[in-house]
Amino acid sequence: MKLLLDDDESLNPMLSVANLVDVFLVVIAALLIAIAQNPLNPFTAEDVTVIKNPGKDNMEMIIKKGEKIEHYKSEGKIGQGEGQRAGVAYRLKDGSMIYVPEAGE
Repeated sequence: MKLLLDDDESLNPMLSVANLVDVFLVVIAALLIAIAQNPLNPFTAEDVTVIKNPGKDNMEMIIKKGEKIEHYKSEGKIGQGEGQRAGVAYRLKDGSMIYVPEAGE
């Protein structure tokens, strides 16, 4: 058996496999960081509300409470419901709001 010190390292296929493993480890680490920073991370116990495209016809709302995730999608229609007028709100010059309830029947 002859030991050659000047063997060309580019002929060794194991070196390219080791480089591929390093690349995959970096990609996996980047994906784990992206999952950890996502507000809807399934591994956190925080309550989160995410609103996509607010005020537009295709608005979506995602609400995460504990492990439960709810998804609401806008239909582009103005909401309506039953109820009665409860009072009037006024905005003052300094930006504060005042609510004046109406006299009850």
